[in-house]
Amino acid sequence: MTGITNGAEAPLNRADEVKELLEAVEKLIIPFIRSADEDAATKHTGHGLAIPGGGPRTALVEHHPPKKLEQILNLNIPEQAGGKDGLVQLVEKVLQYSVNTWDQGFLDKLYASTNAVGVVSELLLATLNTNAHVYQVSPVLTLVEKHTTKHLAQLFGYTSPHAGGISQPGGSASNSSAIVIARNTLYPETKENGNGTHRFTLFTSAHGHYSLEKAAQMFGLGSKNVIPVPIDEAGRMIPSELERLITSSKSRGETPFFINATAGTTVLGSFDPFPALSTIAKTHNLWLHVDGSWGGSVIFNPQLAKGRLDGVSLADSIAINPHKMLGVPMTSSFLLAKDLRQFWAAMTLPAGYLFHNAGESVDDIYDLADLTPQCGRRADALKFFLSLQYYGQQHYADVVARAYAAANYLSSLVAASPHFVGVSPDPLPCLQVCFYWARDGRLADDKEVNSRVTSEVAKRLISRGFMVDYAPGERGKFFRVVVNGSTRRGTVEGLVKAVGEVAGELGF
Repeated sequence: MTGITNGAEAPLNRADEVKELLEAVEKLIIPFIRSADEDAATKHTGHGLAIPGGGPRTALVEHHPPKKLEQILNLNIPEQAGGKDGLVQLVEKVLQYSVNTWDQGFLDKLYASTNAVGVVSELLLATLNTNAHVYQVSPVLTLVEKHTTKHLAQLFGYTSPHAGGISQPGGSASNSSAIVIARNTLYPETKENGNGTHRFTLFTSAHGHYSLEKAAQMFGLGSKNVIPVPIDEAGRMIPSELERLITSSKSRGETPFFINATAGTTVLGSFDPFPALSTIAKTHNLWLHVDGSWGGSVIFNPQLAKGRLDGVSLADSIAINPHKMLGVPMTSSFLLAKDLRQFWAAMTLPAGYLFHNAGESVDDIYDLADLTPQCGRRADALKFFLSLQYYGQQHYADVVARAYAAANYLSSLVAASPHFVGVSPDPLPCLQVCFYWARDGRLADDKEVNSRVTSEVAKRLISRGFMVDYAPGERGKFFRVVVNGSTRRGTVEGLVKAVGEVAGELGF
């Protein structure tokens, strides 16, 4: 008989190869992070440390337009193996031209860097490289997800023995899943037969996230059937307007079924009035979902959650992204259920070649992909679970408190300057501080002029080591600065100084 090896195959050497590459890459990653630590000492001056490069460069980034960066990187796929040397050279380029979110000047989006345990957790997941779709191939990770989501659900006040949740690949996915679960729960026939004669309508804040319209497009509901609800001066959904719009929708022969409330809107950070919205949802038999992707993490600080998350437990489902406010690695996102049995009934689909769930109770469901849209599921719950184990829950209460302190400090600096015009509600609902630059407080009558000032100053700030975002407003685009639990007082002082200096350099 031929083809029998009798143990004569060459020995595997994978562990040594991994060790060699990790050691090589570690020599690049640690200085990358350390550069952000060192740069923090200069941020109060309004300018990060200048670093030699092919353009204006700080620890934050060396920024180039897409076409120029494409030429610099030379991303062509080689025919022959590049090996260790080729890998190291490529990693060097990736780090050199990527945004360093560990830098204090990264104040652009609703997330920032992770932390030491976050790096370790990503390495562990890569090492395991398994799929959290069925228990057999991910026994520990499945239990971690069930326990983590149960803990989160209880934190939000879901006290039912059937409360729990599932991990999702982002807040948009959580919102999308909630829509399908709501439709299939309230109108069970749609699970097999589709929308049929129903013209379903959904309701969300005028400042709600675009993922609602995106989901409506994907699921055949139509983005025009996502009805925006007017907001008050603080950016919160107006309950009476919601009631009016639902009634109007019914009068047109439509089928209202879903209310998307927001805990921390993307632009102003506002929290909708959940108790009033819950009353309306129950009156009209609509599903109430809370998109807490951004502000939901405030739940970790009971003092700050009070007044912001009051009544959140009245919702049927809640989305939360610890990768935003809490610094867990991207992505860490969960969809929580008041009653996980509804999730199961709405999402389960027999697949005997894959799912081998033993019981008929949702508590016995360990093949978690039976509860989610995706079959391939990364075990992202592990990252938050390890963070909670390493730091403890009080740590995250402190993270949220520090973040709010930094945001309020920046807001006070903006208010104290005669050259800024504030946009954010007072008191700040979340961690965004929004404002215009306007010398001596005089905004232009022309929106386009104000927009140009904001965008050009924001662009020039990058070369100083600060990256901030902006959003459209009634008087043109305004700055939207997002702080986090690691943002230092000197950083926001330096930002205010940098904005003023850059505006002066540009003649504004």
